[in-house]
Amino acid sequence: MVNGPVVHGMDRTLGSRQLAGLLSAAPRTDGRLGYRALADGVRTLLLHGRIALHVRLPAERELASTLGISRATVTAAYDLLREDGFARSRRGAGTWTELPDGHRPANVASFPADDGVIDLAVAAPGAPEPQLSEAFAEAAGQLARHASTPGYHPYGITELRAAVAERFTRRGLPTLPDQILITNGAQQALSLTLGLLGRPGDRILVENPSYPNALDTMRRIGLRTTPVPVTEDGWDPGLIDGALRQAAPRLAYLIPDFHNPTGRLMPPEQRLAVLESVRATGTWLVVDETMTDIALEVPSAVPFASLAPRGTGEQIVTVGSLSKTHWGGLRLGWVRAGSRLITELATARVPVDMGGSVLNQLVALGLLARTDQVLAERLPRLRAQRDALAESLGRHLPDWRWKSPQGGLSLWIDLGRPIASPLARAALAHGVRIEGGARFGADPGTHESRLRFPYTLAPEVLDEAVRRVAAALDGRLDAAGADTGRPRWVA
Repeated sequence: MVNGPVVHGMDRTLGSRQLAGLLSAAPRTDGRLGYRALADGVRTLLLHGRIALHVRLPAERELASTLGISRATVTAAYDLLREDGFARSRRGAGTWTELPDGHRPANVASFPADDGVIDLAVAAPGAPEPQLSEAFAEAAGQLARHASTPGYHPYGITELRAAVAERFTRRGLPTLPDQILITNGAQQALSLTLGLLGRPGDRILVENPSYPNALDTMRRIGLRTTPVPVTEDGWDPGLIDGALRQAAPRLAYLIPDFHNPTGRLMPPEQRLAVLESVRATGTWLVVDETMTDIALEVPSAVPFASLAPRGTGEQIVTVGSLSKTHWGGLRLGWVRAGSRLITELATARVPVDMGGSVLNQLVALGLLARTDQVLAERLPRLRAQRDALAESLGRHLPDWRWKSPQGGLSLWIDLGRPIASPLARAALAHGVRIEGGARFGADPGTHESRLRFPYTLAPEVLDEAVRRVAAALDGRLDAAGADTGRPRWVA
């Protein structure tokens, strides 16, 4: 459907204008929104996490007036939602969102079973098996000296904090272990950081498109996004500066290294311009470096914070992980920031999980030591898979366009027309799970002519996926597209 602000249970009531904005891309007949399309739109927004559970929907008369439709249409749509288990009503209290048994929102769904579906919604590689086995063997030998302790490490184990700090230092950003917090993946690192630095109602500058799980985190916290575009040509520092000065966001979130989903790499001169804008406005800058080492055609960039002028470094928080370079199954990430902020983040983390797995951190320590070995095997394979995907797309879907990225894990494809959401639904019926560009949009209804196509699978699997997507495109694309109820999510 469309992306937009998630409305949470704590807000309790969904305004008619909010819902109208979220439904802006819903199909209409003769310019009007029918009751089935309205019900399907609300249901899809629920399943995709755009509307939270247990919030009150707008009153029928109010929503009808906002949408410019009859009250009877809204009544029929609410009746259909109740009938299907997506809403419940209480006399005098209104109609509230609900989920029937067997349905889960996209942001808490699990992977589908191995049923022949090619999963392209996840842009992440599998584990480097030889190095992973070696790291586990080493970890087993080191575990004994940790076993006599309680095993709770809110900051992360000392050895891993030192290893991550040394990694930053080698890349050109002198870092002490006290400036590192080990987290359960970059997603927890981001959630902790935004939750500590931001408050409901604060503005945050974001790229459009951007990483969906980061956008979901912002909406859950209640941050208001100020989007700036990332095009095939990258960023416009002037637009970023204007947004920082005019909207005065408290925070900014950027993915400058092989941006997800576009694959763009921000040039050094643009980084310096952004840093100057951040310094002048006092904005907290959260930099996502999870893709930094997936450099296919150019060297990896130096840490963004290493370019910061004197006095600005404390405003920059860097988030990273092993999920894209090594293996997401370890759930191992980190935050690099000033030592005082790291202490505040660790304090905020304790009520959530009190610290990560000691065993996983020891395994991560071994994998970090083998990073050069892992990348020496992984990067050429990803490069070959990227080129194989491009060749297959050129054969089967010659009208599609994209700019080959210098790094990262996916192509950001221009379909030439706004069909991404119905195409994704049709592709699933042909055995391919892929996400349309709207899932990556910071604004509702944007990027409907785009598709993120990862190249993390073997060339023959990618070719088969392209064949299936081409077959789906040749079939009838249903703009209304009844949602299958199948679990869906993005990584």
